[in-house]
Amino acid sequence: MNNIKILLAFFSFSVCIYAQQNVLISETAPKISFLDSIKSTFVNHNTSNCIDERWMAELSNDQIFDEMYNDVTEIDIDSLVTFDLSSELLKERLKILDSKSPFNIEYNPALENVIKSFLKRRKGMYERLMAISEYYFPMFEEHLAKYDVPLEIKYLAIVESALNPKARSRVGATGLWQFMYPTGKQFNLEVNSYVDERYDPLKATEAACQYLSSLYKIFGDWSMVLASYNAGPGNVSKAIRRSGGSQNYWNIRKNLPKETANYVPAFLATMYIYEFHKEHKFEPKKAALTYFETDTIVIKKKMSFQQVSELLDVPVEQIEFLNPIYKLNVIPFQEDKKHYLRLPKDKIGLFVSNEDKVYAYLDHLDTFKEKTLFQSESNDEAITRQVKYHKIRSGESLGIIAQKYKVSVADLKRWNKIRGNFIHAGKSLKIYSNQKVSFSSSKKSSNSSVNQVYMVKKGDSLYSIAKKFPGISADDIKKWNDIRGNNIKPGMKLNING
Repeated sequence: MNNIKILLAFFSFSVCIYAQQNVLISETAPKISFLDSIKSTFVNHNTSNCIDERWMAELSNDQIFDEMYNDVTEIDIDSLVTFDLSSELLKERLKILDSKSPFNIEYNPALENVIKSFLKRRKGMYERLMAISEYYFPMFEEHLAKYDVPLEIKYLAIVESALNPKARSRVGATGLWQFMYPTGKQFNLEVNSYVDERYDPLKATEAACQYLSSLYKIFGDWSMVLASYNAGPGNVSKAIRRSGGSQNYWNIRKNLPKETANYVPAFLATMYIYEFHKEHKFEPKKAALTYFETDTIVIKKKMSFQQVSELLDVPVEQIEFLNPIYKLNVIPFQEDKKHYLRLPKDKIGLFVSNEDKVYAYLDHLDTFKEKTLFQSESNDEAITRQVKYHKIRSGESLGIIAQKYKVSVADLKRWNKIRGNFIHAGKSLKIYSNQKVSFSSSKKSSNSSVNQVYMVKKGDSLYSIAKKFPGISADDIKKWNDIRGNNIKPGMKLNING
């Protein structure tokens, strides 16, 4: 009997300890944010992984674009190049290409030099491009076929941009198809403060097909079309006149600008390497994803890439790559014009399945925006959002800091653009809170400490912005906004805490 009493007492004591532990855990656990709570209710359809980071870096590789740009603009294609490829064999292969292509592909010593130069110096570059082309070529071919433009024109995007959608030349040509601003506007590619459609792969490809078709109606020869795409139809027409009316590219080449004189041979050399890469023992890399494994959705409310990243667990860098059209990492909303978000198909599925919750979260975030202060009729007070700064001490975690300020860990991470859970002692964190601001005449002061937000304009510097706010230095602005160095960009929002 005594043993039973001892067991019952021990069981009761254990239950009490367990209950106390649960109370302690519930009191010290970080507050669950609205973001965490809404994501916990998402209907999730996992069908594929996000783009691998290494593959995404390859798709936006500037090095390949720089190498291709230098080849087209600097190479001396009339200088002899030695490589183990006989002229006779090359002539045979060029005849094969000519027989199945609407391009006039004929042997020329300058073309031989370009082909041998690329085979000798750029094998690694082309093996990488062959993987990237698996991502874009299916989409190119669909649009080219729609406009009855030769499918071989897909190689033009390699010469133009090395398939980098963010490519920008020294003279301002932009995107996969390197549109200058006036030509882009001519073919309805919009450029404004938020968007630059020259960067959009689909819209720019559509515009390129229209432009190439219009050039073919003028010249009736695809080599001349390529030359005019690069130099402009006016320069090609001048070269034709100076060559006595010749319609053969190789006959007018000496009267074209140097870059254009190299441009068509670089295109033909690229076509040759792709068509005969096996014969030259090229080992193309494999694409991890094609353009058709991504999809778009029409946006019904303005949203930032950071908000999309938080909601759908997609890295911001990946959203930037898939949506290069948006200059400020913000997707605008207009009643009279549709704007799209492109993501891997599984993430689009997640968005579509939870669209109402996504927009509910965006509405929730709107309540945290700093509002214009209006005087209250009853007590001359208003509520505004004020920012504080917490210097991280050794041993502190996000959970401890969140508990101290009665905010959520997710909010802390969002306010400070923290991706993981690691923080470093000595750094400062922004903490937002509600605060009453008095409008009483006895308390009014031009030196009010209400937090302000300043939108960076073109030509601004930290020094020039600080001069607009008496008593504030450039170092203050850097500290309040966690800025390293002195680089700021138009469109950035800076907190002015003073």
